Amino acid sequence: MALDTITPTLSIRDGESETIVSAGGSYELGFFSPGNSKSRYLGIWYKKISTTTRTIVWVANREVPLTDTSGVLTIAHPGILVLINGTNGIVWSSNTTRTTNSPVGQLLESGNLVVKDGNNENSDSFVWQSFDYPCDTLLPGMKFGRNLITGLDRFLSSWKNTDDPSPGQFTLRLSFHGFPQALVIKGQRVIYRLASWDGSGVVGIIPWALSISAKGNEFEMNGNDVYYYFSKPNSGAFARIVLNPSGILQAYLWNDPFDWRIYITVPVDQCDSCNLCGAYAICNMKIAPTCTCLEGFIPKFPKNWNVLDWTEGCIRSIPLACNNSDGFRKYTGLKLPDTFSCCGGGSGCLLWFGGLIDTRMIIDSLHDVFIRAAASELDQIKKKMHSSEKRKSVIIASSVIPVTGMVILGLIMRILKKKVRKQGSRKRGCRMNNINEDGEVDLELPVFDLTLIVNATHNFSNDNKLGEGSFGPVYRGTLMEGQEIALKRLSKNSGQGVVEFKNEIKLIAKLQHWNLVKLLGFCIQGEEKMLIYEFNPNKSLDFFIFDKTRSKLLTWHMRMNIVGGIARGLLYLHQDSRLRIIHRDIKASNILLDKDMNPKISDFGMARTFWGDQTEANTEKNCWDIVMVTYLLNMQLMGSSQSNLMSLALVS
Repeated sequence: MALDTITPTLSIRDGESETIVSAGGSYELGFFSPGNSKSRYLGIWYKKISTTTRTIVWVANREVPLTDTSGVLTIAHPGILVLINGTNGIVWSSNTTRTTNSPVGQLLESGNLVVKDGNNENSDSFVWQSFDYPCDTLLPGMKFGRNLITGLDRFLSSWKNTDDPSPGQFTLRLSFHGFPQALVIKGQRVIYRLASWDGSGVVGIIPWALSISAKGNEFEMNGNDVYYYFSKPNSGAFARIVLNPSGILQAYLWNDPFDWRIYITVPVDQCDSCNLCGAYAICNMKIAPTCTCLEGFIPKFPKNWNVLDWTEGCIRSIPLACNNSDGFRKYTGLKLPDTFSCCGGGSGCLLWFGGLIDTRMIIDSLHDVFIRAAASELDQIKKKMHSSEKRKSVIIASSVIPVTGMVILGLIMRILKKKVRKQGSRKRGCRMNNINEDGEVDLELPVFDLTLIVNATHNFSNDNKLGEGSFGPVYRGTLMEGQEIALKRLSKNSGQGVVEFKNEIKLIAKLQHWNLVKLLGFCIQGEEKMLIYEFNPNKSLDFFIFDKTRSKLLTWHMRMNIVGGIARGLLYLHQDSRLRIIHRDIKASNILLDKDMNPKISDFGMARTFWGDQTEANTEKNCWDIVMVTYLLNMQLMGSSQSNLMSLALVS
C-alpha cells in the first residue's frame, strides 16, 4: 500500500492531541502509555470514568508499540485504518479486504471503532470494526465467538502484564470440538471451562449469568455464526468482562462515583480447574478429599488417590454387559461434563460417547445426568433403596424423641459450623502442606484462594503496590472482612525461588514474638506463589533513616524503641525460640514499622536454623546478624556515640 494514497478523512497526531475521537462522552480513542511503560499505544478507554489510571478496553498496536509521540492514525483508500510512526513506517493497519470509495472513521457510543461508507449513513454494514478484534475485554454488544462462513474468530487474550498490552499466556475461546463451550486456555492446555451449550441454552460457570439487564445474555448458534454477547445494564452503568494477566476472568460494574465493582470472578475455587479429578469423578470443595468417584465407580489407581493425585480418575466397579440388560443411573446436582466427547442431542439433551470429565457439584444445577450402568448394579441400588425405606419406617415409628434431640443438636452444630466457616472462609483453594518449625505438616496456617487475593489487591493494581524487593513486588490489600494485608508476590525473575519461599513459611509460621512480622498465610496456585502478612502502615525503617526530611521525625525515644525492639527480636531468634534462627539479612528495608512505630523483623528467605545443642555453630553464626545490626546502627539510626555504645551492648 502506497502512503501517498492516504486521505485526510481521519488524521491526528499523538503529539498534537492525546484524545483523537470522543464518542458521545462515553469512550475516547487516543494514544497512551500503560503503567510504568514509556511505549505508546493507540487505544480506547472510558471517558466519563475518572480513576488514577485509565481503564483501557481495546488496543490497536498491542504487539508493536511506538517508541515516541510521533504516531499518526489516518485512513488510506479504500478504507483501511493505518497507524504510522515518525519515519512513515506502518506500525499497524486494519488490513480489511472490504472496500468503499468514501471511507469514514468513527468511534461509536458503544466503544466500537468502525470504518464505514460515508455515502450511506444509515448502513450498519461496516467495512471494518474493532469489535471483531477484541483484546482482553468484552463490552456490551460485542460478539464473542466465530463466524462460520468467513472463519473470523473473536476471542479474548490477556495482557502480558499491567505495563505490556501484548498478548499474554491466556486466551478465552469458544471451542467447537463436540458442542460449543467457552474455555480459558494457557498455551495449548485448558485451564478451566466456563460454560457449555446444551442445545437450548448456556450452562456452567457464568459471567454468562450476568443478570444486569432485561435482555441479559444471548447465545446465538446458526448456520453462519456461533457467538455469545451480553447487553448493557438497565441502569446504564458501564459493564465489562476482562481476562486479566493471571488468567482470571472478572465481570465489572462501575459503582459511580467510587470505583469498579467486581460482579463475578472465575475461577471461583479449586474445583473450577479443568479435569482436576479425572474421568467419572466429582469435585466438591465442601468435603475432604476434594475428589470422589461417582457412585458405581472406584479409583483407577487407589495408591495415587491416597496421595491426592486424582488425574487418572475412576473406573466402573461392575463392568457393563453391553446388551439390553444394561440400564441408566440418574445423577443430580452436577455441572455439565466436558462436551468434547459429545456428538449428539438437541433441545437440552446431550449424548456422551466417552469418559465424563470435569464434573463438580452444583447445588442449583438444572440438568440431570444419566450414566449407563450394569443390570446387577441397578439391582443392588433397588435393594438398598428398599432396605432404606424399611429402616426409615422403623426409625419414624420408634425414634421420635431421639430424632427431636438430633434436630436440636443439628441446629447447634449448624450454628457452630457457620462460625467456623466465617472464620475460615479464606482457607481454600491452594494446595501445599504447611510446615512448622520441626519441618512437620501443620494445617493451622491458613491458605488463601487466588481469587480472594486478586479481589483484595484489585487485581494487583499499581495503586496498591507498596514496593519491590528481591523476592518480588509487595502489594497492600483488604480482605472481605476488612483486615488489611501486605502481600509478597514471587516474581518469575526473582533471584529467590521456591526454596526461599518454603524456608520463610517454615521458619516463621510458628514464631510468635511482638518484634517479628506476623505471617497470616500463603497461596500457591498455578505459577503464583504468594506470602500474606499483617499490614504495617509505617512502611520500613529505610523509608525514614535514609531521607533527610523524614529522619527528623524519629525522636530519640522512637530510635531507642526501634533499637530495643530489633534487639529483642534477635534475642528471641538466637536464643529463646526452640530452633535457633540466624536471619542473615538484617537491614533497614527488612525492619517494618507498625502504626505505633514498633519494629517488626521481616523477610526470612535467607535465614538458617540450628538446634539448641549446636552452641559453637550458633556463636559463630550469630555474629552475622550482630554485625549487620551494628552496621545499621552506625549508619543513621543512632547518633555516632550512642550508636557505638548500643553496638557494644548488642555484641556483648
